[in-house]
Amino acid sequence: MELGEIVREHGEGYVAVRGASASRQAVLSALAQCRTAALGGHLEACNHCGHRRAVYHSCRNRHCPKCQTMAAADWLEARRADLLPVPYFHVVFTLPHELCPLALQWPRIVYDLLFRAASETLLTFGRDPRSFEGDAGGTLGVTAILHTWGQNLSIHPHLHCVVTGGGLSQDGQHFVRPRHPGFLFPVRALAKVFRGKFLDGLRRAFDAGALGDDDGTPALCESLRRIDWVVYAKPPFAGPEQVLAYLGRYTHRIAISNHRILGLEDGKVAFRYRDYKDGSRQKVLRLPVHEFLRRFLLHVLPKRFVRIRHYGLLANRQRAEKLARCRGLLGVAEPDERPRECAQEKLHRLTGIDPLRCPACEQGRMVEVAEIPRPARRRLPHIRAPVREAA
Repeated sequence: MELGEIVREHGEGYVAVRGASASRQAVLSALAQCRTAALGGHLEACNHCGHRRAVYHSCRNRHCPKCQTMAAADWLEARRADLLPVPYFHVVFTLPHELCPLALQWPRIVYDLLFRAASETLLTFGRDPRSFEGDAGGTLGVTAILHTWGQNLSIHPHLHCVVTGGGLSQDGQHFVRPRHPGFLFPVRALAKVFRGKFLDGLRRAFDAGALGDDDGTPALCESLRRIDWVVYAKPPFAGPEQVLAYLGRYTHRIAISNHRILGLEDGKVAFRYRDYKDGSRQKVLRLPVHEFLRRFLLHVLPKRFVRIRHYGLLANRQRAEKLARCRGLLGVAEPDERPRECAQEKLHRLTGIDPLRCPACEQGRMVEVAEIPRPARRRLPHIRAPVREAA
């Protein structure tokens, strides 16, 4: 059982009963059509035994669990050249659950503010002369990845940040390192500054009218100032390869992957999840199919919203220049450029699976012999104009 199968079987009923915004309907449409004849494709034949198979196109939607493997591989190849021979730290910034209704109503504003508050907090601590050896502040490198879900598909906005253990000094003449190995910044202090920056930004957004006329926002901000916010720092990674392995698991993850879905029976979807409140034990949750789809759609991001962002040394505008300066100060050579390769070659290198090897005789090669045209109708019949927004 895969997510696409559930959408094809129950998407029409969900949209008719619960309604969905245009962006959520577009995601349902993409998932339902992914790797089916609705998107067209091509016909392949083995040059040894003549075995034939149809290969259909992918939807390439970022919320599709079947389309993220190669996207993650491409992204990781680009990031490999950015890694420095220094420790890397994993810091997680979590929004209190009281902000979840606001995040669902104004996702672009709340999630943008989450990125801004977390990145500014880390960069501010990095510039503090007390943070690094030699009483010198520095510019960190930060990669931030937004996740909006918990294991049971509930709304749980948090930001995973991979942070360099050190940075380029303010004068650009030194690479400064943390005072204590295995320790970057005190998390309680990070949490207080993060809370202040986020709530100040939220109040300014309210005063500017960006949050509508919800009079409860000021009172919510004041109540949230009185509670502790959660910022969690894990031990540093063992090396660049461990950083890449972590990024590969987190960057292109979606709310639920196909391997967690166990089946659909009696109108309920069963899937695995980890209960972190019960010692991270793996359990099985069964949800009515419409509730399952509702929870999944909670995590559809606004159109063109960027969920992986880079700051400091890794900010796009000056990344190449600053990283080259860091490598010079650290005494390491510039990374070699990897030769260009097609998708099949890359898949073979990364997974060891040759996608063009004949699955029947295992000797011949699959060769494209005909095109399968895409039907004129681009969307499935059940994807109609929005009825009402699903909560």
